Order: sequence, then structure tokens, then C-alpha cells
Amino acid sequence: MELIVYLAGQIHDDWRDQLRQKAEERGLPLTFKGPQENHDRSDAIGETIKGAQPSKEYRDHVASEMNNLRTRIWMEKADVVIALFGEKYRQWNTAMDAAVALQSGKPLILVRPPELIHPLKELAQRAQVVVETPDQALDALAYVLES
Repeated sequence: MELIVYLAGQIHDDWRDQLRQKAEERGLPLTFKGPQENHDRSDAIGETIKGAQPSKEYRDHVASEMNNLRTRIWMEKADVVIALFGEKYRQWNTAMDAAVALQSGKPLILVRPPELIHPLKELAQRAQVVVETPDQALDALAYVLES
């Protein structure tokens, strides 16, 4: 059995690359999908497709259309969603993706440091699993895949 895993969370560091590498080293049959990880491409994709926009607000709007399309398609195809909340960046997109996953009936693995226990308490109560590190999320998936 192979699982499609949607990786929700900030795109400002390499946590996804590390998780993909560790999954490959362990031989886990996981296919990872997620948001566009190239921040500049993500911000510019609306204008790339629809042309120059009259203001930064419209630029953001058309980029969001394309990024939401990508997210919706891959999340719908996903078997499970890992939503990583870090300490450094505002996590609005992560919160939205986690909520959409739950509303869609997708199993959710919530990754959050102890410092975020209080602000994420309601979300944590709805997730299937709550862990503190991406490695623990990978361990949970490895357990699911055991014979």
C-alpha cells in the first residue's frame, strides 16, 4: 500500500525535504504533495498565468486562486495530511489547510512544538495524532504501514 501525504505548513525552510529524505531512507511507500515550495513562484503564479495586475492586492488575489487550486486538488487526493506549525512564522495557511483536511474527513497529523499547545488546543482535539516533530509524524505513518 502506498499513501499520498499532503504536507501543509510554512515553506520557509527545508522541513519537507528532510521528511522526504527520511521516508526514502526508511523505504516507506509515501508520495508527498503540498504547496508550491518556491516562494517567489508561489507569489508570482497568478500574474504568470493571468498577466500583470493593477496592484499588489490583485497580484495576491490571483496568486491565491492558483495556489488554492493546487492545494484543493492535492489535498483531495491525499490519504493523510501532516500540518506542521512552527514557532517562527505566522501559520494562517497551515491552520486553513488543517481545517479543510478535517472538514473533508482526511486524517490529520498535527505537528506542533510545546509552546503552541494552548493556541492549537481545539485543533489538536480534532486531529487523529498530535506530535512535536516531523520525525514523530513519519514514525506514525510507518506504524500505519506495518504488516
